[in-house]
Amino acid sequence: MDDSYRFVFFMKSRNFTYWLFQLCGWGMFALINIFFAYSFDKLGTQEDRNVFYGRLVIFVSSGFVFTHLMRYVIIGMNVLQKKLERQLLQFLLVTLVFAVIASTLDNLLLMQFDLQNKTEREFKDSLLLLTLSGAFYFFLYFFIWNLIYFMFHFITKSRRQQLDTLKLESMVKELELKTIKAHINPHFIFNALNSIRALIDENPGRARNAITELSNILRSSMQTEKVEAVPFEKELNIVKDYLALENMRFEDRLKVEYEIDEDTLDQPVPPMMLQTLVENAIKHGINKQISGGKVKIISDFKDDYHELAVQNTGKLNGSFKEDGFGLPSTLNRLSLLYGEKAKFNIKQITPEMVEAKILLPL
Repeated sequence: MDDSYRFVFFMKSRNFTYWLFQLCGWGMFALINIFFAYSFDKLGTQEDRNVFYGRLVIFVSSGFVFTHLMRYVIIGMNVLQKKLERQLLQFLLVTLVFAVIASTLDNLLLMQFDLQNKTEREFKDSLLLLTLSGAFYFFLYFFIWNLIYFMFHFITKSRRQQLDTLKLESMVKELELKTIKAHINPHFIFNALNSIRALIDENPGRARNAITELSNILRSSMQTEKVEAVPFEKELNIVKDYLALENMRFEDRLKVEYEIDEDTLDQPVPPMMLQTLVENAIKHGINKQISGGKVKIISDFKDDYHELAVQNTGKLNGSFKEDGFGLPSTLNRLSLLYGEKAKFNIKQITPEMVEAKILLPL
């Protein structure tokens, strides 16, 4: 459903609700008056019944018409969009004006059809007194009508604002995630290309194989950008391809170990997140060791979490939040996707090994 059809449907829905309230409200008013008139035995004679039903029809018709006209005035004056104090003041003013007009018309119609009671007949020549008397009742009923109308729109507006706020937060979250991914993927591409460049002169055949491998990784990477989570097995395969490329560059200087619980392969994980940890381990760990080192990838269940850890040979210098480790995007993604439920930490676990660990809630 496009925006134009959605708007038309919304307007039709609102109009239907308005007319339903109008008919039910004034219908209930008429039924209550009839109920009490019969309960207190005020319709003893045919004349009494004629006067009662005539007055009731005129009053309900006047109320129905004038409340509908009030709605147009309220919309035309844009009352509902103004500050609360201005809204209340203008509601009272509109209610008072329409109450006086409705009472005047009501009394003119009662005189025209000779439907006044004995008390009113005594003041028949004083339309002003009758108008002021009737205006009080019209003001009371119109005030209740406006109060319901005001509350309905106030609640509707509040709900709409809440929905708009949620949509805005969702859009901001989506944009932030896309921005973070845009930073991750180029970083991965440049690292892979540097690995291939190092092989071109030394071993062209292996370089060609590496280009094919890279194209497979890029194809998978482009697909993962469309989702917020992928099976861990798919993410692990991308990492294995990446490490295969890096292994061509480091050769015997890079050793890779896997400690994977097979039950975790189906677990959803954010795409490219493990890849980021592995890149960080290569760049800031293995790359700085003259004799190379080891990268170990761990996936297991721990309490109510899926534990992902990347261990690498190296020394931890400074905080993982600093640019030197290039991991703030990991923190941001975890915060956006899981709030405070996910955990991330990087520490020196032995004098020779650093561990970056992510705990994803199950």
